[in-house]
Amino acid sequence: MDPRRVLGYRGYGTRWRGLALGRVLETHNVVPGELHDGGWRNLVNSVRRLNSDPLPYARLLATIGGSTHELRADDEGFVHEWLKLPTPLAEDHWHTLDLTLDIPDRDTAPRTTSQVLVPSPHASFGVISDMDDTVLQSDATTLLRAARLMLLENARTRLPFPGVAAFYRALHDGVGGPAKNPIFYVSSSPWNLYDMIADFLDAREIPVGPMLLRDWDLSSALAGHAGHKSLLIREILDAYPRMRFILVGDSGQEDPEIYAALVSEYAGRILAVYIRDVSQNAERSAAISALAEQMTGSQCSLVLAVDTLTVAKHAAEHGWIDPARLTEIGGEARA
Repeated sequence: MDPRRVLGYRGYGTRWRGLALGRVLETHNVVPGELHDGGWRNLVNSVRRLNSDPLPYARLLATIGGSTHELRADDEGFVHEWLKLPTPLAEDHWHTLDLTLDIPDRDTAPRTTSQVLVPSPHASFGVISDMDDTVLQSDATTLLRAARLMLLENARTRLPFPGVAAFYRALHDGVGGPAKNPIFYVSSSPWNLYDMIADFLDAREIPVGPMLLRDWDLSSALAGHAGHKSLLIREILDAYPRMRFILVGDSGQEDPEIYAALVSEYAGRILAVYIRDVSQNAERSAAISALAEQMTGSQCSLVLAVDTLTVAKHAAEHGWIDPARLTEIGGEARA
């Protein structure tokens, strides 16, 4: 078996271009997690994920919509490249993207299949959501607890915040109509955890969407959490200049500050900012409340809440989700 492996990540695009996301690695033999897996098995898988060896500057062939493109990975084996398409892609649809390692023996070359989402122009809005401590309980504010969850748990044993799955389904569906509202997940979690996060979304029946994670190398460390997330969110906003967005994050890191800057920069484009209060620190809450005051007059509200139902009620009051879904959201939170 070829020791090299091509990984594909969910991307996004428009009718005339698509974002190819992937990585080329040495095989690391991670197996999907199961509910009955113990801490040792989860630890072994976690170490294998985090200790993967990249294949720098690998050449790949990307095929989407009947056209093939030559790509080259960066020094960490990553691919993040926009592909210009000769024929338009269907909207409100996931499109297959094939990635193949470009070697002389194409028949045995490592390959993979991922997907690229082209949202409908009739979507009411898009959602850009953080992952850790927003959707996925991570205890990111406490280093030891966060490390334990990341290393000793798996996609089947990790927990979402109460009501999140039902709320995100309600956001995805909107208030009716055939077009679905796209959800983009932008996180500072490393790409090494992509398979675990994707499995987690599937297991918890949370709507899938493009996932933009982070390479934990020196350059990303210098860019910082805010620089990384701001860049990726701007790329999404710029890709869909006519779409308005709801931003969802948590108080544990810099999400409120990042989102407040985007509200100012993209005037009229952000419908609301929802922040889960995970720090529950009076000083931090006061700082976020000050950001909310700054948004007065921007046609955008910042809502800081400790529970999902509070922000869901705000979304229902503004006509972004069906009020009938509040019963499901509240019931899931109680359960």
